[in-house]
Amino acid sequence: MGIYLNPGSSGFAGIRNDVYVDKTGLIALINETIDTPRRLTCVSRPRRFGKSFAAKMLCAYYDKTCDSSALFDKLAIAEDKKDDGAYRQHLNKYDVIYLDMTNICGKAVPQDIISFIQTSVAEELFRAYPGMKSGNAFDETLLHAVELTGNKFIMIIDEWDAPIREMPEIQKAYLQFLRTLFKGSGTTDKIFAAVYMTGILPIKKDGSQSAISDFKEFSMIKPRKFGGYVGFTEEEVLKLCEEYHSDFKRMKQWYDGYTFRNVGAVYNPNSVMEAIRNEDFDSYWTQTSAAESLMGYISQDFDGLSQTVAELIGGGEVKADTKGFANDLVTFRNRDDVLTLLIHLGYLAYDEVVGKVHIPNEEIRMEFAKIVREVKRDETIRRVRESDQLIFDTVHGNAEAVAAQIEKIHAEEAALYYNNEQSLRSVIKRAYFSCGDEFVLFEELPGGDGFADIVYLPKKDSLMPALVIELKWNKTAEGAIAQIKDRRYPEAIRKFGSEILLVGINYNKDAPAGKRKHTCLIEKYQE
Repeated sequence: MGIYLNPGSSGFAGIRNDVYVDKTGLIALINETIDTPRRLTCVSRPRRFGKSFAAKMLCAYYDKTCDSSALFDKLAIAEDKKDDGAYRQHLNKYDVIYLDMTNICGKAVPQDIISFIQTSVAEELFRAYPGMKSGNAFDETLLHAVELTGNKFIMIIDEWDAPIREMPEIQKAYLQFLRTLFKGSGTTDKIFAAVYMTGILPIKKDGSQSAISDFKEFSMIKPRKFGGYVGFTEEEVLKLCEEYHSDFKRMKQWYDGYTFRNVGAVYNPNSVMEAIRNEDFDSYWTQTSAAESLMGYISQDFDGLSQTVAELIGGGEVKADTKGFANDLVTFRNRDDVLTLLIHLGYLAYDEVVGKVHIPNEEIRMEFAKIVREVKRDETIRRVRESDQLIFDTVHGNAEAVAAQIEKIHAEEAALYYNNEQSLRSVIKRAYFSCGDEFVLFEELPGGDGFADIVYLPKKDSLMPALVIELKWNKTAEGAIAQIKDRRYPEAIRKFGSEILLVGINYNKDAPAGKRKHTCLIEKYQE
């Protein structure tokens, strides 16, 4: 058993000793690519979404120096009726080269990374196969090993993009190293049965083209057939909640929000497991290094980015063009590049059908709300202060000030935002966007005899009252309050024990521009 050559099955065995969600169907997808033109696969997903778990699983399955049948025989890959013998055909049949690039980046200075990889793998090959010849280049050495053993390699690269993210000065040399291995004329096919790379970023682009174009890529924007292996599916989370007696509705609110075609809802796996282990719904994202970088990304000085962030935090969706992103952390040309990076980092969920992004869940909304207060842009600071003041005025019953601020935000929107209640709701959420510190947002919350438009429910450690907001147009704020009472909307949140404020907001949508008067009425709820 080596470090880089045939690392064995101990990593996956440790994973199996804990609570385990069966993701071995991923193996079947890689088996389909073995010795085909599709043998090069790159799957990118955010931190804490199980990348290393998948890499260790693949190592255990393919490594010919161990017998992993006890780890896999009762899992989905062994029971796949469509498998047609592929499971046994490839189980423990290959020499595996495993590179954890984050670990390697910590062992060598940047300029020595490539030589460190080549020397370390070659030394382990010579120990395993003493009669092997050394080539003039690394790919030649690997080819000699294949000729000696009659057995191609499976190569697994975990955190493939770590040098791109952490050592941009060696980016060119690192990409050239990968090209040498995976773009040689006929050499790649002779050396590798299959290659699986995983990381946060898709493969770096040279201009508009991938720098290693022979890889089939699957990302957070287009995961395609790998969508069910990005995180936990809703069925998997339901099963976990039933087994460990956890509240599924709260789990969905906190950690759901990513949706992929033919898969449906996808959850952050690390956060789900932490919530189950700790018996506490909270933001576990703060423990990732990605959280430390968010402020830098949303501080980018692009027109409209502050307004976009406010709209996202408020629960809105915005258009994003993902095509021009260069797949690194430094080349930002416009707002769309920043939004695309945030998709790959998991901060935003992307709907490929409509081309829009949104903040996926409460966990990430908390991170945005916290970080946005530290952004040192005048426009961002102004929006945060105005939103904070709006919350203060609402809680203290200053209805006139609330109406004035809603009117101001409404006036900043395009004309289409005066067309329906859904559009007005978007304005309200943007106006109250800094509420994430104290409140959890609910829309169309069922209660009494209907659905409350918007409810801001205080978090368990907050002293704020709950806000039940009803929206009207061409009517009256008094009529909005009356509807809240008549239909008993507060019934849904009485059990939480907070004081409840009823907020009615109305505007005259048919008035000409500049005369759309907003009115507001605020009352304390009396049972």
